[in-house]
Amino acid sequence: MLETTIREQLKSKDILLMTHIVIGYPSLEDSYQIVKAMVEAGVDLMELQIPFSEPIADGPVILRANQEALATGITVEQCLDFAERVSREFDIPFLFMTYYNILFKYGVAKFAAAMAERGLKGAIVPDLPPEEAGDYLRAMAANGLDPIFILAPNSPDYRLKLIAENAGGFVYCVARKGVTGAHTEFSRDLDAYLARCRQATELPLALGFGVGSREDVEFLKGKADIAVVGSQAIRVFDRDGVEAVGTFLKGLR
Repeated sequence: MLETTIREQLKSKDILLMTHIVIGYPSLEDSYQIVKAMVEAGVDLMELQIPFSEPIADGPVILRANQEALATGITVEQCLDFAERVSREFDIPFLFMTYYNILFKYGVAKFAAAMAERGLKGAIVPDLPPEEAGDYLRAMAANGLDPIFILAPNSPDYRLKLIAENAGGFVYCVARKGVTGAHTEFSRDLDAYLARCRQATELPLALGFGVGSREDVEFLKGKADIAVVGSQAIRVFDRDGVEAVGTFLKGLR
């Protein structure tokens, strides 16, 4: 299971790196080359986002990537095939990240089975709360997949615990209210929030939304188990290309 893999990796690393790509941005072949560069740079696990027209948790950088991927005609089946290709070729865990409408339209049980067949380890579905996730949780469990749920700093302690009780693999702690890609203040408030998350679950903690520098990753050591880098890697790619993405990621730790 994903939790076991993460804990094994943490025996030799202070903190893990998880990156995020939007499948099909700017093309499927470019997406593959970005994944390859990220793996070669030493990332430990990766989110593969299935493009969606209304990605409500995502800021302008990832929103634009979703829109441009959709404009090329990318399909869910192509995303599944892409995930199978990279999960077979690269020896790190891959997760899907997308929104519930994709699963609902495809069929939740069918989607979970397709994920398992293609070697994925779990999924992040930001707009699906645990109270409405019964079909999803059953389908994920039946296929040996981990449901990654999201904790937020404005959630009361009882809510953090409820969400975490339904999670598997790890929990994804968003660093602040709002969407991806905006500036995050890494401060004592974040320390206190992560301490609350530790109280809510024994699962590993990932921290995302605003991680973009070596200083950010250093700040998170000893507080979180996984630093999540998304929008900043896309910015680097847009500005300087695939090779620069690998250089950027190597410089984070």
